[in-house]
Amino acid sequence: MNYERKVESMDSLAGSAQEFYEEADDRRKRKRLIIAVVLIVLVLAAAWYGFSSTKGGDPAAGDGAAASTPTVTVMIPGMQSVQAAISANGTIAARREMPVGVAGEGGQVVRVLVEPGQWVGAGQTLAIIDRSVQAQQAESLAASIRVAQADADLAEAELKRAEALVSRGFISKADMDRKRATRDAAQARVRVAQAQYREAVARNSRLNIVAPAAGLVLTREVEPGQIVGAGSGVLFRMAKGGEMEMLAQLAEADLQRVSVGTRATVTPVGTDLKIEGQIWQESPVINPETRQGTVRIALPYSAALRPGGFADARLVSGTGQAPLLPESAVQSGPEGNFVLIVDKNNQVQRRPVKVGTVTDGGVSIASGLTGNERVVVLAGAFLNPGDKVKPVVQKSSQ
Repeated sequence: MNYERKVESMDSLAGSAQEFYEEADDRRKRKRLIIAVVLIVLVLAAAWYGFSSTKGGDPAAGDGAAASTPTVTVMIPGMQSVQAAISANGTIAARREMPVGVAGEGGQVVRVLVEPGQWVGAGQTLAIIDRSVQAQQAESLAASIRVAQADADLAEAELKRAEALVSRGFISKADMDRKRATRDAAQARVRVAQAQYREAVARNSRLNIVAPAAGLVLTREVEPGQIVGAGSGVLFRMAKGGEMEMLAQLAEADLQRVSVGTRATVTPVGTDLKIEGQIWQESPVINPETRQGTVRIALPYSAALRPGGFADARLVSGTGQAPLLPESAVQSGPEGNFVLIVDKNNQVQRRPVKVGTVTDGGVSIASGLTGNERVVVLAGAFLNPGDKVKPVVQKSSQ
């Protein structure tokens, strides 16, 4: 009996403890629920207060919104007169290159009188060839003229004496005919000797290497002591009158935009010179591999123009009206060139464009803009389409 009472008392104690813990847990849940409700009410109250303050035009809130909107510089480019230019590159060459070699029979070079880079006149001697043997041959022919002339004078005197005697009957007409023939043959030998002498003199005058025309010596391929002849090839190269040209390579489409007389500005590589010239000849064919053709640009002499050198050219093919932007306003991406414009809602928009001529004044836009848009000039790389901005208009440079 006592055992049963102990068990019942223990069960009642356990039940009381369980009820205690359940009541404590309920109190904690109610407390957390009350705290959560209070927090939610506070958040809603703060949100309502912020919304009502903004709606009511709170100056502090307005200043914060304005401060978060970036300010960007924009310009309205309009339409400007832009030269339609074509860029090209190519090599420098003599406009009329004259290869000079041996014109006569040749021989041993005694002296070379010029160096590359010197100016020479027409007929000026460039190199002297030994003519000691040829000079003796010419002297011999000159002596043969004197011998033949003496024979001719003797035959003429004999003919005159015979003519005085023929009237007296001392000389027959047959003898007269022979004396006339002798006189004529002697005079013919004089003429033959004279022709041979002049031929020798002409050959000797062609021994020296001379300039065929006035111009600039470009190369020299001969030295004293060298034996030269008809097979020696080119010994000097000259630029006639010192005139140069640029052989510019143009794309097939660009060839249609230029013609003979088109102005060009040539800049040799490594210099800042701008040498004015013009196209004087167009290539009648197109290279089927490169799809390019050659135009020849006539240039005046300049020490910076060296045949074989490389140069850049800018060909002016006309003028037109187009928007002109600074280079900072034009960006490029995988799809091509583009600019950022600010629309009427002051939001950034991306506009694809086609770039035209690049000049010192900026980049002309061939298509994509009308000139009335507000184009972002600076900080375009930090903006994205759809961004809200505060534009500040900059005057376009004219």
